[in-house]
Amino acid sequence: MTAPVLMVLGTASSVGKSTLVAALCRIAARQGLSVAPFKAQNMSNNAAVTADGGEIARSIAVQAAAARVTPTVAMNPILLKPEGERRSQVIVAGRPWRSLDALDYWQRRDLLWAEVTRSLDALRADYDLVVAEGAGSPVELNLKARDIVNARVATYAGARTLLVGDIDTGGIFAQLLGTLMLLDADERALVRGLVINRFRGDPSLFTDGIAILEERSGLPVLGMVPWLHDMGLAEEDAVALERPDATPERPGDLVIAVVQLPAIANFDDFAPLAREAGVTLRHITHAEQLAGAVAVILPGTKHTLAARCWLRERGFDAALQSFPGAVVGVCGGYQLLGQRISDPLAVEGTGGDEPGLGLLPVTTVFEVTKRTAQVQAVAEVPWAAGVTFEGYEIHVGRTHAVGAARPVATLTRRHGVACAEADGYYSADGRVWGCYLHGLFATTNFRRGWLRSLGWLGGSAAPPPDPYERLADHVEAALDPRQLAALLAC
Repeated sequence: MTAPVLMVLGTASSVGKSTLVAALCRIAARQGLSVAPFKAQNMSNNAAVTADGGEIARSIAVQAAAARVTPTVAMNPILLKPEGERRSQVIVAGRPWRSLDALDYWQRRDLLWAEVTRSLDALRADYDLVVAEGAGSPVELNLKARDIVNARVATYAGARTLLVGDIDTGGIFAQLLGTLMLLDADERALVRGLVINRFRGDPSLFTDGIAILEERSGLPVLGMVPWLHDMGLAEEDAVALERPDATPERPGDLVIAVVQLPAIANFDDFAPLAREAGVTLRHITHAEQLAGAVAVILPGTKHTLAARCWLRERGFDAALQSFPGAVVGVCGGYQLLGQRISDPLAVEGTGGDEPGLGLLPVTTVFEVTKRTAQVQAVAEVPWAAGVTFEGYEIHVGRTHAVGAARPVATLTRRHGVACAEADGYYSADGRVWGCYLHGLFATTNFRRGWLRSLGWLGGSAAPPPDPYERLADHVEAALDPRQLAALLAC
């Protein structure tokens, strides 16, 4: 039997499609359905690694966790990882395919569409329900003929389709009604209803708004989903960093600065720190913003050498040399902390060779082969010695210590296979350290051990509620139960 597809289209980027899909996946899973998320094409440097070493978008991994299933590359057959304003590395079926500019990419749309349909068909054969997500707006008229992620997917699958708009940004009538007007007749016929997302205030004040939308669209409004603070889920991409911080810095908080590097990748590695009471993350772009921070983190980046030049131009070289607090690098950030970074084969951009920040005695040379793997490890650092954790690797550089090794962790398993490999380096006083392992701050004992080494006094509060259950409860309460049941029916 071929599973039905529930498609979530949005009126624009960042209207909440990804979180709505995650909520619907958990709601369906709670009803006993085997459900898989699907997004034909995603553009993000926030990546996750599947059990077989494939790369998919982090948002898909989050949705799979919400669905209580293991993520696979079929759930995100195409991932575009921006390398600059006009060029992206194209990941197909979890593996690097080639680096293309936009024109070259779209000229290959027929080949890519075959991968999309192959993946979707496989999921429909293996699950009771597939919850698919669009990208951006489905009615960008200059791009619509090349669409392989929005209405074309919905039409191919005959999907039960929802259209979601973000009322918090304003213009909800133009968003929803304008999008419906620009859909082709066969695409519009698939739309089962409208969802108003991120509503603030008294819902009774929008009763007439719902009536207007239903009258003019001829479709039901399934519900208004209220704004949900601190969801605790990974953001889909770096667009989230462009929004103003929702929570201001509180007096007495431990402030940790995260440098917002160009082509920043996997910045959600540090979200678990922000969820601790008494800790604030401050995303910064200039050296003077380090003032008052007790630690600074250099995250991953899709273009390490470009990030190195950017740091120099922004005054970070001198600022980090004299910074009195902790300095941490993860993945590309770890490479930046070393003595030298070399890309002789032009793996990233035009290649080159640059001195690093010189804060750790390591050197990095880029190689063509990308390492992508789920790993298990045991920490070697003083504040968390012996702590075991799981994480993942996504990098092309190979980094080696100059002199005696002082690893942050020892890998014990990669791809489920036993190994014994050192990763990372920490200074003698533990103040400066870096490694390739994404996800290590998700481990409570590692995270809190490091925070206590910075002077943090928290750690006694009860763990937060399951974010997937909280999100599902929130969305389910906002949607019409009869119409929701019809959408999830198998």
